[in-house]
Amino acid sequence: MILTLTLNPSLDRTIEVGSLTRGAVIRAAAAHRDPGGKGVNVSRALLANQVRSRAVIPFGGAEGRQLLALLAAEGIDMISIPVVGETRSNVTLAEPDGTVTKINEPGTALTAAELDTLASAVLDAAGSADWVVASGSLPPGVPVEVYAVLCERFAGAGIRVAVDTSGPALVSALAAGPTLVKPNREELAEATGTPIAYVGDVIDAAGKLRAMGARSVLTSLGADGALLIDGDQVWYGTCPVKEPRSSVGAGDAMLAGFLAAGARGESALAEGLAWASASVGLPGSRMPSPADIDRTAVRICTPDPALPLMSGG
Repeated sequence: MILTLTLNPSLDRTIEVGSLTRGAVIRAAAAHRDPGGKGVNVSRALLANQVRSRAVIPFGGAEGRQLLALLAAEGIDMISIPVVGETRSNVTLAEPDGTVTKINEPGTALTAAELDTLASAVLDAAGSADWVVASGSLPPGVPVEVYAVLCERFAGAGIRVAVDTSGPALVSALAAGPTLVKPNREELAEATGTPIAYVGDVIDAAGKLRAMGARSVLTSLGADGALLIDGDQVWYGTCPVKEPRSSVGAGDAMLAGFLAAGARGESALAEGLAWASASVGLPGSRMPSPADIDRTAVRICTPDPALPLMSGG
């Protein structure tokens, strides 16, 4: 089983528009309301593909209750922890070419007692868990060291930990030696202070994260695919999307597929790419089911350090 912990979940509303023009009145083509948050999305993707998962999430206020109702309707196995603050609500504007504009609320602060309750809930549920995924942005006021502290607690209980966050929280977590980290291109550049324009830059920057404590690094690169460094091995892969609709949650789908496939080597990278590609072809933050996933388009190859990256990551 794969446990997920999302410290800053959200109620997500995705609005599809023909084009986004600042200052104009725009009519929506469609709208979708989904549960949000990186760990929540990982659990949703795993459930859609019959992989056991349990989501640990804080919730508060009307948005929090709506979030729980949506998760319950999807059949998510969850441990919900009531908190004083209100769950945030996010808006995504999606254009036909796959371009998305996100407006994310900051979320609500969590007290030290609430954080401890969340961590204890994970540990109490971890008896049969293979992984804990600790992911997402931090609510306001939560110390940047929180993922490092959680990683040490979970690893001390013998659980493998995957961390998917950004900025100082990611850098801090590395010192705790997570089994896996999954930055995207921008997060990798920020964590290492390294401009990333070529595949070789990704390899070098991911190597720096390993030197800082991460055992394996899975980097999502948007339309340019993904790169995995696992031990002394480096794999690079792509999986083009014919009709992109929304990239929201694609990185979470990639991490879910990677973990579901064993989280090691070429085969896990290929599965993660297939899940991510399928996610991009779906509206809003829907997670792909087996019927959506096409593994035939995945290509895994020896990385060419001189290959330029075309997308924004």
